[in-house]
Amino acid sequence: MPTSSSQPSRARVGQRLGLAVTASLLALTGLPAVAQTPDKLYLFNWTEYADPAVIADFEAEYGVEVVESYFTSNAEMYSKLVAGGDAQFDVVVPTDYYVPRLVAADLIQPLDGVTGRDNLMAAFREPTYDPEDRYSVPYLWGVTGIVYDTRTFPAPEPSWSLLFDPDANADQPFALLGGDPQVLFGVACAYQGNGFDCTERDAWLDAAGLLQATLRRPNFTGFVDSTAAIDQIARGVTRAAVTYSGDLDYRKADAPETYADLEFFIPEEGSQLGVDTLVVPKRAPHPALAKAFVSFMLRPENAARSAAYAFYRTPNEAALPLLDEPLRSASRLDDDQRERLFATPELAGDQLQLLQQLANEVRSR
Repeated sequence: MPTSSSQPSRARVGQRLGLAVTASLLALTGLPAVAQTPDKLYLFNWTEYADPAVIADFEAEYGVEVVESYFTSNAEMYSKLVAGGDAQFDVVVPTDYYVPRLVAADLIQPLDGVTGRDNLMAAFREPTYDPEDRYSVPYLWGVTGIVYDTRTFPAPEPSWSLLFDPDANADQPFALLGGDPQVLFGVACAYQGNGFDCTERDAWLDAAGLLQATLRRPNFTGFVDSTAAIDQIARGVTRAAVTYSGDLDYRKADAPETYADLEFFIPEEGSQLGVDTLVVPKRAPHPALAKAFVSFMLRPENAARSAAYAFYRTPNEAALPLLDEPLRSASRLDDDQRERLFATPELAGDQLQLLQQLANEVRSR
Protein backbone atom coordinates (compact mmCIF):
# COMPACT_ATOMS: atom_id res chain seq x y z
CA MET A 1 0.00 0.00 0.00
CA PRO A 2 1.17 3.58 -0.51
CA THR A 3 3.07 4.87 2.46
CA SER A 4 2.04 7.92 4.40
CA SER A 5 4.95 9.80 2.87
CA SER A 6 3.18 9.65 -0.48
CA GLN A 7 0.32 11.79 0.80
CA PRO A 8 0.44 15.51 -0.04
CA SER A 9 0.89 18.30 2.47
CA ARG A 10 0.22 22.00 2.16
CA ALA A 11 3.84 22.76 2.99
CA ARG A 12 5.08 20.57 0.16
CA VAL A 13 2.59 22.12 -2.26
CA GLY A 14 3.86 25.58 -1.36
CA GLN A 15 7.45 24.47 -1.72
CA ARG A 16 6.87 23.02 -5.17
CA LEU A 17 4.92 26.05 -6.31
CA GLY A 18 7.74 28.25 -5.04
CA LEU A 19 10.24 26.26 -7.05
CA ALA A 20 8.01 26.58 -10.09
CA VAL A 21 7.91 30.35 -9.71
CA THR A 22 11.69 30.45 -9.34
CA ALA A 23 12.13 28.34 -12.46
CA SER A 24 9.74 30.58 -14.37
CA LEU A 25 11.59 33.72 -13.28
CA LEU A 26 14.89 32.24 -14.42
CA ALA A 27 13.36 31.45 -17.79
CA LEU A 28 11.92 34.93 -18.15
CA THR A 29 15.16 36.67 -17.21
CA GLY A 30 17.20 34.51 -19.52
CA LEU A 31 19.58 33.43 -16.76
CA PRO A 32 21.48 30.24 -17.55
CA ALA A 33 20.43 26.96 -15.99
CA VAL A 34 22.61 25.28 -13.41
CA ALA A 35 25.68 23.83 -15.09
CA GLN A 36 24.81 20.29 -16.13
CA THR A 37 27.04 17.63 -14.64
CA PRO A 38 26.96 13.82 -14.79
CA ASP A 39 25.67 13.60 -11.21
CA LYS A 40 22.41 15.37 -12.03
CA LEU A 41 19.24 14.43 -13.89
CA TYR A 42 17.15 17.31 -15.23
CA LEU A 43 13.39 16.70 -15.10
CA PHE A 44 10.88 19.03 -16.82
CA ASN A 45 7.47 18.29 -15.33
CA TRP A 46 4.05 19.60 -14.39
CA THR A 47 3.86 21.11 -10.90
CA GLU A 48 2.79 18.82 -8.03
CA TYR A 49 3.33 15.75 -10.18
CA ALA A 50 6.29 13.81 -8.81
CA ASP A 51 6.42 12.21 -5.37
CA PRO A 52 9.49 13.61 -3.55
CA ALA A 53 9.93 10.23 -1.84
CA VAL A 54 10.14 8.44 -5.20
CA ILE A 55 12.57 11.05 -6.49
CA ALA A 56 14.68 10.66 -3.33
CA ASP A 57 14.79 6.89 -3.82
CA PHE A 58 16.03 7.32 -7.38
CA GLU A 59 18.68 9.76 -6.19
CA ALA A 60 19.83 7.31 -3.54
CA GLU A 61 19.91 4.30 -5.87
CA TYR A 62 21.83 6.06 -8.66
CA GLY A 63 23.88 8.50 -6.60
CA VAL A 64 22.57 11.55 -8.44
CA GLU A 65 20.53 14.67 -7.81
CA VAL A 66 17.25 15.23 -9.66
CA VAL A 67 16.80 18.88 -10.61
CA GLU A 68 13.17 19.70 -11.39
CA SER A 69 11.81 22.54 -13.51
CA TYR A 70 8.12 23.08 -14.16
CA PHE A 71 5.65 24.07 -16.87
CA THR A 72 1.92 24.77 -16.71
CA SER A 73 0.84 23.85 -20.24
CA ASN A 74 1.92 21.62 -23.11
CA ALA A 75 2.31 24.69 -25.29
CA GLU A 76 4.77 26.18 -22.79
CA MET A 77 6.69 22.90 -22.64
CA TYR A 78 6.87 22.63 -26.43
CA SER A 79 8.06 26.21 -26.85
CA LYS A 80 10.79 25.64 -24.29
CA LEU A 81 12.07 22.53 -26.08
CA VAL A 82 12.00 24.24 -29.48
CA ALA A 83 14.03 27.10 -28.00
CA GLY A 84 16.83 24.74 -27.00
CA GLY A 85 15.39 22.96 -23.99
CA ASP A 86 15.88 19.62 -25.74
CA ALA A 87 19.55 20.01 -24.82
CA GLN A 88 18.80 21.19 -21.27
CA PHE A 89 16.48 18.48 -19.93
CA ASP A 90 16.87 14.72 -19.57
CA VAL A 91 13.23 13.72 -19.05
CA VAL A 92 10.05 15.62 -20.01
CA VAL A 93 6.39 14.84 -19.24
CA PRO A 94 4.20 15.82 -22.24
CA THR A 95 0.56 14.85 -22.63
CA ASP A 96 -0.11 12.11 -25.18
CA TYR A 97 -1.19 14.26 -28.14
CA TYR A 98 2.02 16.26 -28.00
CA VAL A 99 4.21 13.19 -28.52
CA PRO A 100 3.69 13.12 -32.33
CA ARG A 101 4.50 16.84 -32.50
CA LEU A 102 7.72 16.28 -30.60
CA VAL A 103 8.63 13.38 -32.89
CA ALA A 104 7.86 15.40 -36.02
CA ALA A 105 9.99 18.27 -34.74
CA ASP A 106 12.86 15.84 -34.02
CA LEU A 107 12.87 16.89 -30.37
CA ILE A 108 12.76 13.47 -28.66
CA GLN A 109 14.67 10.20 -29.07
CA PRO A 110 13.66 6.51 -29.04
CA LEU A 111 13.51 4.88 -25.62
CA ASP A 112 15.76 1.95 -26.45
CA GLY A 113 16.69 -0.14 -23.42
CA VAL A 114 13.81 0.97 -21.18
CA THR A 115 12.43 -1.92 -19.10
CA GLY A 116 9.06 -2.42 -17.43
CA ARG A 117 6.62 -1.88 -20.29
CA ASP A 118 5.18 -5.33 -19.57
CA ASN A 119 3.73 -3.86 -16.37
CA LEU A 120 1.35 -1.64 -18.37
CA MET A 121 -2.33 -2.35 -19.00
CA ALA A 122 -3.10 -3.47 -22.52
CA ALA A 123 -5.18 -0.32 -23.08
CA PHE A 124 -2.06 1.80 -22.72
CA ARG A 125 0.28 -0.18 -24.96
CA GLU A 126 0.90 0.79 -28.60
CA PRO A 127 -1.37 3.87 -28.38
CA THR A 128 -2.32 5.88 -31.44
CA TYR A 129 0.03 8.70 -30.45
CA ASP A 130 3.01 6.28 -30.31
CA PRO A 131 1.89 3.12 -32.13
CA GLU A 132 5.22 1.31 -31.88
CA ASP A 133 5.86 2.25 -28.22
CA ARG A 134 9.06 3.81 -29.44
CA TYR A 135 9.26 7.33 -28.04
CA SER A 136 7.16 7.47 -24.87
CA VAL A 137 6.02 5.62 -21.77
CA PRO A 138 2.68 6.41 -20.08
CA TYR A 139 3.17 7.89 -16.61
CA LEU A 140 -0.25 8.89 -15.24
CA TRP A 141 -3.67 9.49 -16.75
CA GLY A 142 -6.76 11.48 -15.92
CA VAL A 143 -9.94 12.93 -17.33
CA THR A 144 -11.12 16.43 -18.15
CA GLY A 145 -14.45 17.58 -16.78
CA ILE A 146 -16.29 20.27 -14.85
CA VAL A 147 -15.55 21.37 -11.29
CA TYR A 148 -18.40 23.25 -9.64
CA ASP A 149 -19.59 24.74 -6.35
CA THR A 150 -22.28 22.50 -4.87
CA ARG A 151 -23.73 25.44 -2.92
CA THR A 152 -24.56 27.15 -6.20
CA PHE A 153 -25.35 24.03 -8.23
CA PRO A 154 -26.65 21.36 -5.80
CA ALA A 155 -27.50 18.80 -8.48
CA PRO A 156 -26.43 19.94 -11.97
CA GLU A 157 -26.99 17.86 -15.06
CA PRO A 158 -23.66 16.19 -15.96
CA SER A 159 -23.36 18.20 -19.16
CA TRP A 160 -21.16 20.80 -20.80
CA SER A 161 -24.35 22.89 -20.84
CA LEU A 162 -23.37 24.20 -17.39
CA LEU A 163 -20.79 26.29 -19.25
CA PHE A 164 -22.22 26.71 -22.73
CA ASP A 165 -26.01 27.02 -22.26
CA PRO A 166 -27.30 30.33 -20.81
CA ASP A 167 -30.50 28.56 -19.75
CA ALA A 168 -28.51 26.12 -17.61
CA ASN A 169 -26.36 28.89 -16.12
CA ALA A 170 -27.83 32.32 -16.66
CA ASP A 171 -25.80 34.43 -14.26
CA GLN A 172 -23.29 32.44 -12.20
CA PRO A 173 -19.61 33.19 -13.05
CA PHE A 174 -17.71 30.49 -14.91
CA ALA A 175 -14.36 30.02 -16.63
CA LEU A 176 -12.93 28.00 -19.51
CA LEU A 177 -9.64 26.15 -19.70
CA GLY A 178 -6.72 28.09 -21.11
CA GLY A 179 -3.66 26.61 -22.80
CA ASP A 180 -3.79 24.43 -25.88
CA PRO A 181 -6.83 25.11 -28.10
CA GLN A 182 -7.43 21.42 -28.86
CA VAL A 183 -9.01 20.81 -25.46
CA LEU A 184 -11.01 24.04 -25.66
CA PHE A 185 -12.40 23.21 -29.10
CA GLY A 186 -12.81 19.57 -28.10
CA VAL A 187 -15.20 20.32 -25.26
CA ALA A 188 -17.18 22.74 -27.45
CA CYS A 189 -17.41 20.09 -30.19
CA ALA A 190 -18.54 17.51 -27.63
CA TYR A 191 -21.34 19.78 -26.40
CA GLN A 192 -22.52 20.33 -29.96
CA GLY A 193 -22.64 16.60 -30.65
CA ASN A 194 -19.55 16.43 -32.85
CA GLY A 195 -17.40 14.54 -30.34
CA PHE A 196 -14.46 15.65 -28.26
CA ASP A 197 -12.12 14.19 -30.87
CA CYS A 198 -13.53 16.31 -33.70
CA THR A 199 -11.13 17.28 -36.48
CA GLU A 200 -13.48 18.41 -39.27
CA ARG A 201 -13.35 22.01 -40.43
CA ASP A 202 -17.13 22.53 -40.24
CA ALA A 203 -17.24 21.18 -36.68
CA TRP A 204 -14.46 23.56 -35.66
CA LEU A 205 -16.28 26.49 -37.26
CA ASP A 206 -19.42 25.62 -35.31
CA ALA A 207 -17.35 25.32 -32.13
CA ALA A 208 -15.72 28.70 -32.81
CA GLY A 209 -19.15 30.29 -33.10
CA LEU A 210 -20.22 28.75 -29.79
CA LEU A 211 -17.04 29.88 -28.06
CA GLN A 212 -17.37 33.44 -29.37
CA ALA A 213 -20.92 33.61 -28.07
CA THR A 214 -19.80 32.18 -24.74
CA LEU A 215 -17.03 34.74 -24.33
CA ARG A 216 -19.56 37.54 -24.82
CA ARG A 217 -21.74 36.39 -21.92
CA PRO A 218 -21.47 38.72 -18.90
CA ASN A 219 -20.82 35.86 -16.46
CA PHE A 220 -17.82 34.50 -18.37
CA THR A 221 -14.77 35.38 -16.25
CA GLY A 222 -11.92 34.29 -18.52
CA PHE A 223 -9.48 31.50 -19.36
CA VAL A 224 -7.59 29.84 -16.52
CA ASP A 225 -5.49 26.73 -16.06
CA SER A 226 -6.77 23.68 -14.21
CA THR A 227 -5.40 24.45 -10.76
CA ALA A 228 -6.34 28.13 -10.86
CA ALA A 229 -9.88 27.15 -11.84
CA ILE A 230 -10.24 25.09 -8.67
CA ASP A 231 -8.84 27.79 -6.42
CA GLN A 232 -11.05 30.46 -7.97
CA ILE A 233 -14.15 28.43 -7.16
CA ALA A 234 -12.93 27.81 -3.61
CA ARG A 235 -12.53 31.61 -3.20
CA GLY A 236 -15.92 32.37 -4.72
CA VAL A 237 -14.54 34.11 -7.80
CA THR A 238 -16.26 31.63 -10.13
CA ARG A 239 -18.80 28.84 -9.63
CA ALA A 240 -17.95 26.38 -12.43
CA ALA A 241 -14.95 25.71 -14.66
CA VAL A 242 -13.02 23.08 -16.62
CA THR A 243 -10.40 21.11 -14.74
CA TYR A 244 -8.56 17.79 -14.59
CA SER A 245 -9.83 15.15 -12.19
CA GLY A 246 -6.57 14.60 -10.35
CA ASP A 247 -6.03 18.29 -9.63
CA LEU A 248 -9.27 18.48 -7.66
CA ASP A 249 -8.70 15.15 -5.90
CA TYR A 250 -5.24 16.35 -4.83
CA ARG A 251 -6.58 19.55 -3.28
CA LYS A 252 -9.54 17.91 -1.57
CA ALA A 253 -7.16 15.46 0.13
CA ASP A 254 -4.66 18.20 0.99
CA ALA A 255 -7.16 20.73 2.40
CA PRO A 256 -10.58 19.06 2.78
CA GLU A 257 -12.22 21.99 4.53
CA THR A 258 -11.15 24.49 1.88
CA TYR A 259 -12.46 22.40 -1.01
CA ALA A 260 -15.34 20.60 0.73
CA ASP A 261 -18.03 22.23 -1.43
CA LEU A 262 -16.37 21.46 -4.76
CA GLU A 263 -17.33 18.44 -6.85
CA PHE A 264 -16.45 17.13 -10.32
CA PHE A 265 -18.26 15.32 -13.12
CA ILE A 266 -17.46 13.96 -16.57
CA PRO A 267 -19.97 15.48 -19.00
CA GLU A 268 -22.30 12.97 -20.63
CA GLU A 269 -21.48 14.34 -24.10
CA GLY A 270 -17.93 13.04 -23.75
CA SER A 271 -14.55 14.43 -22.77
CA GLN A 272 -10.79 13.97 -22.82
CA LEU A 273 -8.82 11.00 -21.60
CA GLY A 274 -5.37 12.45 -21.15
CA VAL A 275 -2.24 10.37 -20.69
CA ASP A 276 0.87 12.15 -19.47
CA THR A 277 4.00 10.44 -20.72
CA LEU A 278 7.73 10.25 -20.06
CA VAL A 279 10.01 11.12 -22.97
CA VAL A 280 13.73 11.81 -23.41
CA PRO A 281 14.72 14.87 -25.48
CA LYS A 282 16.84 14.35 -28.57
CA ARG A 283 19.87 16.14 -27.11
CA ALA A 284 19.37 15.17 -23.47
CA PRO A 285 22.61 15.74 -21.57
CA HIS A 286 22.35 12.37 -19.78
CA PRO A 287 20.31 9.99 -21.98
CA ALA A 288 21.41 6.75 -20.28
CA LEU A 289 20.48 8.12 -16.87
CA ALA A 290 17.22 9.43 -18.31
CA LYS A 291 16.23 5.99 -19.58
CA ALA A 292 17.16 4.49 -16.22
CA PHE A 293 14.77 6.99 -14.63
CA VAL A 294 11.94 5.98 -17.00
CA SER A 295 12.53 2.31 -16.17
CA PHE A 296 12.59 3.20 -12.46
CA MET A 297 9.20 4.91 -12.74
CA LEU A 298 7.75 1.79 -14.42
CA ARG A 299 8.44 -0.33 -11.37
CA PRO A 300 5.07 -1.18 -9.76
CA GLU A 301 5.92 0.26 -6.35
CA ASN A 302 7.05 3.57 -7.85
CA ALA A 303 4.08 3.77 -10.21
CA ALA A 304 1.72 3.20 -7.27
CA ARG A 305 3.37 5.84 -5.11
CA SER A 306 3.37 8.34 -7.98
CA ALA A 307 -0.36 7.84 -8.54
CA ALA A 308 -1.18 8.08 -4.83
CA TYR A 309 0.86 11.26 -4.47
CA ALA A 310 -0.53 13.10 -7.49
CA PHE A 311 -4.07 11.66 -7.19
CA TYR A 312 -3.96 10.75 -10.87
CA ARG A 313 -4.63 7.27 -12.21
CA THR A 314 -1.91 4.80 -13.08
CA PRO A 315 -1.68 2.91 -16.40
CA ASN A 316 0.53 0.37 -14.61
CA GLU A 317 -1.46 -2.83 -14.05
CA ALA A 318 1.18 -4.33 -11.78
CA ALA A 319 0.80 -1.29 -9.50
CA LEU A 320 -2.94 -1.72 -8.93
CA PRO A 321 -2.70 -4.14 -5.97
CA LEU A 322 -0.51 -1.57 -4.20
CA LEU A 323 -3.13 1.19 -4.41
CA ASP A 324 -5.90 1.98 -1.94
CA GLU A 325 -9.47 2.45 -3.06
CA PRO A 326 -10.92 4.41 -4.76
CA LEU A 327 -7.79 5.10 -6.81
CA ARG A 328 -7.34 1.41 -7.61
CA SER A 329 -10.78 1.12 -9.21
CA ALA A 330 -10.53 4.54 -10.85
CA SER A 331 -7.30 3.46 -12.56
CA ARG A 332 -9.08 0.65 -14.39
CA LEU A 333 -10.38 1.92 -17.72
CA ASP A 334 -13.88 0.39 -17.74
CA ASP A 335 -16.33 0.10 -20.63
CA ASP A 336 -18.44 3.06 -19.52
CA GLN A 337 -15.39 5.30 -19.48
CA ARG A 338 -14.28 4.04 -22.87
CA GLU A 339 -17.60 5.16 -24.34
CA ARG A 340 -17.36 8.70 -22.95
CA LEU A 341 -13.63 9.43 -22.96
CA PHE A 342 -11.53 10.13 -26.03
CA ALA A 343 -7.88 10.71 -26.75
CA THR A 344 -7.00 14.11 -28.15
CA PRO A 345 -6.42 13.53 -31.88
CA GLU A 346 -3.10 14.16 -33.57
CA LEU A 347 -2.99 17.33 -35.66
CA ALA A 348 -0.27 18.62 -37.95
CA GLY A 349 0.37 20.96 -40.87
CA ASP A 350 -2.55 22.91 -42.30
CA GLN A 351 -5.01 21.29 -39.92
CA LEU A 352 -3.12 22.43 -36.84
CA GLN A 353 -2.61 25.87 -38.35
CA LEU A 354 -6.35 26.22 -38.99
CA LEU A 355 -7.21 25.32 -35.40
CA GLN A 356 -4.69 27.81 -34.04
CA GLN A 357 -6.04 30.49 -36.36
CA LEU A 358 -9.62 29.87 -35.21
CA ALA A 359 -8.54 29.90 -31.59
CA ASN A 360 -6.78 33.24 -32.06
CA GLU A 361 -9.89 34.68 -33.70
CA VAL A 362 -12.09 33.47 -30.86
CA ARG A 363 -9.90 35.07 -28.21
CA SER A 364 -9.52 38.36 -30.12
CA ARG A 365 -13.23 39.11 -30.19
